[in-house]
Amino acid sequence: MENKAHALIAGLFTVVLLLAAIFGVMWFNGDRVQRVPYEIATKLSVPGLNPQADVRYRGLNVGRVDTIVFDPQSPGQILIRLKINLDTPMTPATYGTLGYQGVTGIAYIQLDDDGSNPAKLASSASKPARITLRPSLFDNIQTKGAAILLQAEETVAKLNGLLAPANQQVMVAAFSDVSKTANAFESIPRQLEPTLAKLPAMTEQLNQALMSITTLSQNMTVLSHTLNTLSTSLQGPNGAVSRLSATMANVGSVADSVQYDALPRFNVLASEARSSVRALNETLEHFNQQPQSILFGSKGVPPGPGEAGFIAPVK
Repeated sequence: MENKAHALIAGLFTVVLLLAAIFGVMWFNGDRVQRVPYEIATKLSVPGLNPQADVRYRGLNVGRVDTIVFDPQSPGQILIRLKINLDTPMTPATYGTLGYQGVTGIAYIQLDDDGSNPAKLASSASKPARITLRPSLFDNIQTKGAAILLQAEETVAKLNGLLAPANQQVMVAAFSDVSKTANAFESIPRQLEPTLAKLPAMTEQLNQALMSITTLSQNMTVLSHTLNTLSTSLQGPNGAVSRLSATMANVGSVADSVQYDALPRFNVLASEARSSVRALNETLEHFNQQPQSILFGSKGVPPGPGEAGFIAPVK
């Protein structure tokens, strides 16, 4: 009888100890921090994200993921309920992204703020405020990776087309032409060797030509200076140009005198000479017709028709 009582006491003690251990575990694991609910509605994939996952604000642990469910009112949309500490600076500009812990693939919510709206974001259990979930680095890599893979596929297709048999023949022919061209270029230096050997002599001749040009230029400078001096002396007050101008002026005066004085006198003299010659001719003509007039004088002029003593000639 005494042994049964001891066994009963031991059993009761074990049960009480087990219940205390369970209560202690539940107490230590219990979340006694007061948090505010927020909600994320997204159509992005959330691989590796589970309830009780961490929520971090710029690396600091500020809460946990409460639930993850599909939105019954929007097909394909996922609702993620978060529990965020009261002192977390949640604003309308706060947004979330998915982060991953090392290589384990366990995801968490990374919160950040772009600072565009610093006002406090109000939220409550009955109406939790929604924050946006932006594509994570993995999502961007996945999206761009798909685009890169598509471009790589197009590049491979183009390379396959470029390496078609017909194009291969063309490329082989092109390489052959390039090889021939290279061989032809190899002979160019040998062909240029005689010309290159003459370059020193040509350079010397060119230097001499340049020296001659320099000398000619100096001579031209001296000649120009001489011409300038000669031009100055000719155009001076007592220069040849001035004397020539004076001489031309004198010649002009003489010409005017000849034109306006000597020539009229010469014309009058010539007119009188012509009258004298004409009178002499008439006198000589009269002597030729009546040579006796030298001894007997000249007959008078016979009367004309209508004058006294006019005798008409007999027919």
